[in-house]
Amino acid sequence: MKLWQKSLVAVALSAAALAQAAEVNVYSGRQEELIKPMLDKFSKETGIKVNLITGKPDELISRMQSEGRNSPADLLISTDVGRLYRAETQGLFQAVDSKLLTDAIPASLRHPQQQWFGLTMRARPVMYVPGKVKPEQLSTVEDLADPKWKGKICIRSSDNIYNQSMVAALIAQLGEEKTQAWANGFVKNFAQPPKGGDRDQIKAAAAGVCDIAIANTYYLGGMFDEAGDKAAAEAVKVFWPNQQDRGAHINISGAGVAKYAPNKTEAVKLLEYMVKPEAQSWYAEVNHEYPVVQGVKWSQRLESFGQFKADQLQLSTLGELNAKAITVMDKAGWK
Repeated sequence: MKLWQKSLVAVALSAAALAQAAEVNVYSGRQEELIKPMLDKFSKETGIKVNLITGKPDELISRMQSEGRNSPADLLISTDVGRLYRAETQGLFQAVDSKLLTDAIPASLRHPQQQWFGLTMRARPVMYVPGKVKPEQLSTVEDLADPKWKGKICIRSSDNIYNQSMVAALIAQLGEEKTQAWANGFVKNFAQPPKGGDRDQIKAAAAGVCDIAIANTYYLGGMFDEAGDKAAAEAVKVFWPNQQDRGAHINISGAGVAKYAPNKTEAVKLLEYMVKPEAQSWYAEVNHEYPVVQGVKWSQRLESFGQFKADQLQLSTLGELNAKAITVMDKAGWK
């Protein structure tokens, strides 16, 4: 074999070795079963190996911070924009220049400087017990502070990031003073001291503890899939508040490319893969979360909850106002 032929073979072998070595390290705040099937499909289609580490979002953020420049993380996937904001303000992300991502994801659902991107949309509406509450009695989230709802509302604690983001959205829309007045009245209407997760609030409503539960719709969707929870899920209906003004409060699950990502190219490829229509449809069908990409069909379960107008607030605002939201909740006595 001639020297130039040997060189070509060596180059080809090197390229093959690099292709085989292509990988991406993902720190995920989502449970493994809620994301691994899609990651496995990505690997099968691209040949890029995904090394998945799961954990609580705040713990993963702390881990990345302590690892610093030596962090193997390429991509951080997290629930709720509040946590993405924490990671961003700690300098853990880098901006990503991807026309595919900016074209696919509405501006309100991604960081203004492309530090993080929403991958699924989550909604936190009112869930009520038919026979105890008539839908015409409901209107806005603000109305839930009215004394007529005294002893009728179930919601989880103030240390929950979903509630903190909900209150932050109210501060952005109403101002801190009006939100404080709302929180003071809202807390007085709790049927019980906050405890448990979103599913527990729905179960409490089904059991007669309260007439109204505040919860994310994907929890309700998941309850329909489990025999032990299905009866409780069937006992409530979804009401979309604020449809005559700003729209219902929404949030996201999302991801950002790590500042020191050793495999940035592969991380961006994975991000872009997750906003493809087939990936967005999978999330809707399996996880009961709304697609961030317009035109992607909802699952039958999501369709059963009804169409709704969503708040168009820039979600980075929820992270910026998180500290104020916690202060408002504390002052109101929201445990």
